[in-house]
Amino acid sequence: MTVDIHNRALHIVHMLTNVDLKKLITAGPSARIEVLSPAAATAERMARSLVALANARGGVLLVPLVPKAKVEPDEVRDRAMQALLMSEPHLIVPLPYFIGDVPATPPQALVVEVPEGLPNVYSIEGRYLARDDSRNAVMLARPLRELMLMRGEGTWESASPSGSGREDLDWSKIDAYAQKVLMADDLIDDVLLRRGCLVKKGRQVKPTYAGLLLFGRHPQRWVRGAEILCARFNSSEMDDAFARQTINGTLPDQIRKAETFITEHTAHRSRIRNWQRSDEPPYPSGVLREAIVNAVAHRDYRLTGSQIHVLVFSDRIEVRSPGKLPGHVTVKNILRERYSRNEAVVQVLSDMGYIERLGYGIDRMMRAMKDAGQEAPQFEETDAGFNVTLYANTASGSASEKVALSAGNPQQERFGKMLAFIKKNGRITNREYQELCPDVNPETLRRDFVDMVERGAILRIGDKRGTYYILK
Repeated sequence: MTVDIHNRALHIVHMLTNVDLKKLITAGPSARIEVLSPAAATAERMARSLVALANARGGVLLVPLVPKAKVEPDEVRDRAMQALLMSEPHLIVPLPYFIGDVPATPPQALVVEVPEGLPNVYSIEGRYLARDDSRNAVMLARPLRELMLMRGEGTWESASPSGSGREDLDWSKIDAYAQKVLMADDLIDDVLLRRGCLVKKGRQVKPTYAGLLLFGRHPQRWVRGAEILCARFNSSEMDDAFARQTINGTLPDQIRKAETFITEHTAHRSRIRNWQRSDEPPYPSGVLREAIVNAVAHRDYRLTGSQIHVLVFSDRIEVRSPGKLPGHVTVKNILRERYSRNEAVVQVLSDMGYIERLGYGIDRMMRAMKDAGQEAPQFEETDAGFNVTLYANTASGSASEKVALSAGNPQQERFGKMLAFIKKNGRITNREYQELCPDVNPETLRRDFVDMVERGAILRIGDKRGTYYILK
């Protein structure tokens, strides 16, 4: 029972009930749960436990708040905030928060989450600690060396590029973000320092690579290739006719623009049932955003000449991310293991609501596709990157159902003319289609035929000048 409640705490901490909290406190500390009384929860003591959890598999620090205790809840939270800044490097984790039964009543406990798979090795007062069952222990030389080798990627985003300064940040975007995470008596600089977006260099405070990617005025000046190339092809293969857009700006802006590109270039199938029209998206809600956000959050930004590629085909979408899988994560264990190559980027995107900080985005993608009755996402690691392929809903239907798009789409009107002509005359040629749509570019009409064949609505018969099309 103790193991079950611990596992539940690690997966859904924000949903803990008061009963769960009491069971955890009664069970006491474990390899991934630390429980400290308010009196024992000094900043130094909490820092040691947080470092030990971070150097192991992550976990949760709980401080039960006794109603008659002499220590105020806000004081305990302030200590936790200090503890996060005492490690080397600073711990970038979700902000400490209170849980309890009723908002108006005093909180039951303070919670500090330490995500699994952080990219750094952390020390406190010159010592490297890790959890040894239910206690903090100094790491021996061999396991420390192995951990350092495994987590050797996590220093790039915390560095500050030469020549950068505060003026290179967009402070209007920072102000909007800071309002979500500011605590009492906080300064905006404090927030950015905690989140790894600023770093102190002597008396100066300078932006890090993470800060410039998230809030920079011109992020691509500092990180070349930190952009998304979106392309939409008219068939299931790459061809010479396609729409493309190179998306740059800050990482949150890139996510929004890439999502808009996909929405505008992905047809929604429509069905008529009981005289009612309903649009059926080719992909479950949220899956495409999850794939884009994962690529943006976890790509290797040290590969400055590479872009993220989002390729929209008639039957699938491929998201190609520069850099192989990080740390100890492989294609085989991707559903079980966690590792954040860019912890500051991941945490800020989580603060903004783009992702779940604990790293279960892949799980949600798999579950959403399964619930929709669609093929599971395909994951592939290449010599230079990582690819995710999502296959569209290919539900069968009549020719009219297969070609119906969102209302008001010009392509839908052309398809309607094409189908009506075929139903009346039995077939249609390229020349006849041009006569139906005289104001449309011939290349666009050619792509219409390719799209209709790929949708399974029509068949191509013949070759070259003798080509014509019939209903499938």
